[in-house]
Amino acid sequence: MHYCSSCGHETQKKVPEGDHRLRDVCDHCQTIHYQNPRVVTGCLPVYKDKVLMCKRAIEPRKGFWTLPGGFMELGETIEEGAARETREEACAQVTIESLYMLFNVVHVGQLSAFFLAKMESPEFAPGEESEDVALFSEDEIPWDQLAFSTIGRTLRHYFEDRREGLFPMRLEYVTPPDQRA
Repeated sequence: MHYCSSCGHETQKKVPEGDHRLRDVCDHCQTIHYQNPRVVTGCLPVYKDKVLMCKRAIEPRKGFWTLPGGFMELGETIEEGAARETREEACAQVTIESLYMLFNVVHVGQLSAFFLAKMESPEFAPGEESEDVALFSEDEIPWDQLAFSTIGRTLRHYFEDRREGLFPMRLEYVTPPDQRA
């Protein structure tokens, strides 16, 4: 950040009094500009024994498959955001069942949450951000064409958990690409 969003003057990077982190601070109006992680929320929509997935029509990872999801908006709950993203990307109505996966993606400043969701009917279509939308059984998932590592991890856990009949909430950490073994 170079300019204060409150008064328009230049900001300086410094540690404010009583703080311990470097922040963007406006010396003119004294506003401290905090930068916090962005919340990504999405669904793992299930219809019978299949999972609904979207082929991305936008970057990043255009042309790759993902679960419906995106950034949470102000004025909505995390569950409402997940259902909204599913409507926007897949034109599908879901009932949110439970929080399923939570990913700390610290290197890009994100927290990603995926909810198990139920589709009452197989009605869906590509939204503006999707080239295609389809229901996949486990053996039909395009594993080598998934947009993000969080999607593959979520799907693998889901199919394993479905065999066990238990769907515990999981917390995982995503390692930056340059630090992966």
